[in-house]
Amino acid sequence: MKAMKRMFTWMAVSIMAITVQAQTYDVGTSTTSTDYFGNQKTTHKDRYGQTTGSSTSSTDMFGKTTTTHRDRYGNKIVTSTTSTDFFGNTTATHRDQYGNTTGKAKTSTDIFGNTNTTYTDSHGHTTGSSTTATDFFGNTKTTYKDQYGHTQGSSTTSTDYFGNQKTQQRSNDLNTSIWSW
Repeated sequence: MKAMKRMFTWMAVSIMAITVQAQTYDVGTSTTSTDYFGNQKTTHKDRYGQTTGSSTSSTDMFGKTTTTHRDRYGNKIVTSTTSTDFFGNTTATHRDQYGNTTGKAKTSTDIFGNTNTTYTDSHGHTTGSSTTATDFFGNTKTTYKDQYGHTQGSSTTSTDYFGNQKTQQRSNDLNTSIWSW
């Protein structure tokens, strides 16, 4: 009888542990479309559906991608230039509207096809990291962590039949902006 109670207690605790998840909040969406030349335009919206900004990406003949991020009024706030090395690793250098380097994001891909990104500030100090995994259907899930390894949020991206992408951002903190990633 005592063993039976222990077994039921253990089962109940196990089920509760499996079903309890950290509370997350939808903090915004991003919708990306690609034009005939391969340039991409992404529109960012907050959790209320209000446009908060946009990002426009183009790739030059050397394979470098330049992305310009603008606020809701169209003002340029950050430019990112991404280059790829011989091994397929990428480095994105972020610059403010005055051309000053504000940080970098270095990305590598493991043998399973997952991408790991490390974010650094203008002084080279690590500010966070992210890991992206792709499922069987081509949808991706990215988990973001702070410099201490604590999960801060995630984003899930799906691609429709026409190649347009929609990303849903979730955060552990309701006040998080998608721009913080």
